[in-house]
Amino acid sequence: MEEEKSLESKYIQQHLANERTYLAWVRTSIAIIGIGFLASSLHFNNIRIVSEIADTIAVFVSVFSLIAGIIILIFATIHYFAVRKNINSQTFASANKLIKVSTTIIFLIFMLLGFYLISIMF
Repeated sequence: MEEEKSLESKYIQQHLANERTYLAWVRTSIAIIGIGFLASSLHFNNIRIVSEIADTIAVFVSVFSLIAGIIILIFATIHYFAVRKNINSQTFASANKLIKVSTTIIFLIFMLLGFYLISIMF
């Protein structure tokens, strides 16, 4: 226990950077969840006459964004603890999985929003 504390105090700057990165991922997951709620809120509160397909897509965007935000938060938490361990052991592993997952999720949300816009136009 004492050895772990001394290792962590030895690498304070790296641990603080790791915490800032984790908090940035938390903000990203909250933003993704917010996009979904915003899309469904705008749809159901402001648009009066639309197709059933648009209603379905708006609900799907909201649910997908919520699930995606939670997934990113889980991956970010796992990554935070892995980086913490790597800092103390002086090894490095990039965040390529987390970045690939979040990029794919954001791309899918934009695709869904595009389908939604197309469905309310026609």
